[in-house]
Amino acid sequence: MSLRNLKVLICDDHALIREGLKRILLDTGKADHVGEVTTAEEAVAAVRREAWDIVILDINLGRRSGLDVLKEIKAEFPRLPILILSVYPEEQFALRVIRAGANGYLNKNLATKVLIEAIRQVLAGGQYLSPKVAEQLVNAVKQPAGQPLHAALSDREDEVLRLIAIGRTVGEIARQLDLSVKTVSTYRSIVLRKLGMENNAQLMRYAQEHKLGGW
Repeated sequence: MSLRNLKVLICDDHALIREGLKRILLDTGKADHVGEVTTAEEAVAAVRREAWDIVILDINLGRRSGLDVLKEIKAEFPRLPILILSVYPEEQFALRVIRAGANGYLNKNLATKVLIEAIRQVLAGGQYLSPKVAEQLVNAVKQPAGQPLHAALSDREDEVLRLIAIGRTVGEIARQLDLSVKTVSTYRSIVLRKLGMENNAQLMRYAQEHKLGGW
């Protein structure tokens, strides 16, 4: 597919990020229509309502994880290319989103040429992987036993861990993820068990050591 006259959907709850991406796409002549949505619900509705060439999806969407939205959209539209956008460094989160079905992973501090190259690769039927992420994938296949403990967490468990790591309480996490306090407490207990820890202080130290949750 030509990188001209593209129809691109951007889903991000930060207006400055949306505007920056939109300007790149329009000013470089790569897109002639850029849609903008701010919530998970709006993103799902938009892809059901009309056809898009590619979706750029933020990993953090308030009450719902971008990973949940990614999986929901891919279940209905498996051929729709989706690039995940995140503030997390790629070494922390890229493998998880690629395994969840994303066609590529971009950090929000990306350069214009990186965005354009990612779109080019994805629309050509491939995946956008930086050299660092490609190496991680190879190592993960070769040395699965050498992965950190948190690599064994489910997507939701990983999300709860990262929120605990930045000091969120169970109640705050429940509100953000639109879950019950009991459900979040269960996820917390599972995370503690899988990581072999006993309390939030230990989880926060672990997160700091592994540079999770914005440390």
